[in-house]
Amino acid sequence: MSDVCIIGIGIHPFGRTEGVAGIDQGVFAVRTALRDAGLEWRDMQFAYGASDAAGNPDTMVDRLGLTGLQFVNVRNGCAAGGSALFAASSAIRSGEYDIGLAIGFDKHPRGAFDAMPAEYNLPDWYGEAGYMVTTQFFACKIARYMHDHGIGRDTLGRVSVKAFANGTHAPHAWRREPVDLETVLSAPMVSDPYSKFMFCSPAEGGVALILASEAKARALGIAPIRLKAAAMRTRPPGSFEVFAPSIDIARGGTATRTAATAAFAQAGIGPEDIAVAQLQDTEAGAEIMHMAENGFCADGAQEEWLANGWSAIDGRLPVNTDGGCLACGEPIGASGLRQVYENVVQLRGTGGARQVPGTPRTAYSHVYGAPGVSAVTILER
Repeated sequence: MSDVCIIGIGIHPFGRTEGVAGIDQGVFAVRTALRDAGLEWRDMQFAYGASDAAGNPDTMVDRLGLTGLQFVNVRNGCAAGGSALFAASSAIRSGEYDIGLAIGFDKHPRGAFDAMPAEYNLPDWYGEAGYMVTTQFFACKIARYMHDHGIGRDTLGRVSVKAFANGTHAPHAWRREPVDLETVLSAPMVSDPYSKFMFCSPAEGGVALILASEAKARALGIAPIRLKAAAMRTRPPGSFEVFAPSIDIARGGTATRTAATAAFAQAGIGPEDIAVAQLQDTEAGAEIMHMAENGFCADGAQEEWLANGWSAIDGRLPVNTDGGCLACGEPIGASGLRQVYENVVQLRGTGGARQVPGTPRTAYSHVYGAPGVSAVTILER
């Protein structure tokens, strides 16, 4: 089976953009991606669009053009963008289409995400106990993980320090000032053990990726980035995921481990073959847990990784080279696609001061969302 290729990328800067609707940020990203590929909107045969709070993505045809293309809306928690990409790649891989778009955008109000228990088939008591506020849930989850695997709070802080340092070099990042370890650790506590610098914030932004078949990319004369794997999985038995009302005594796998295993099998490579990775870091502990769940280190080894700078831009495996969610914020529909955008930048060698050295040839992205959904992609130059 021939590869699916990414031939155009576009992004609207993340953060806060007063007076610009979320859907207009998505339109901006689409137009930027079309210019990047040297194409027109009428050249697109389909689109999959992700948004959680900023309207239906398919309504952007009012602004881009009424060409009659197939346009499907995707809503899948924080994994919405990754799920849209999975669907778009499947549409091309099936042979039904040979060029189309994956689009994600969002515009969230200030404050924590306001999820409702009934939306996740949960009883009212779960919200009344405070666990629909994800800062509470993630704090409980990382506290358990730190206890079980000997992770210290300094390691959480080092994730944030790395994120903000990387974000200073990413034009699309929201937080573009470095923060030192002492400031991170001594900042006001949100949910123990997390200070305010250890959480990302709901944000705004948009990302568009143009996908094509290998034959179409060749016909257009565009040097492609190959999408070697795209896998999306839900939670297995015994997992401990977002909005879980209980945890099994007999622990099982996780949505992330399952998706990662499937993606590596598709690509025919292993974690040791990856040159740069973008991992879901809704909070500092998420990056730590996801390093192990995606197969890049053993549980508990993150202490050594962060202390030695092995996940820095010039380290053994650079992780979240644009600052991740911590520096960019999280517009739900766009966040997973931002990771892939950043990986394309890295594989093209156009990352500037945040460019991974050594001309990387492979890149990995992982996005995770409620209530236990994970999507993984592997790119190759």
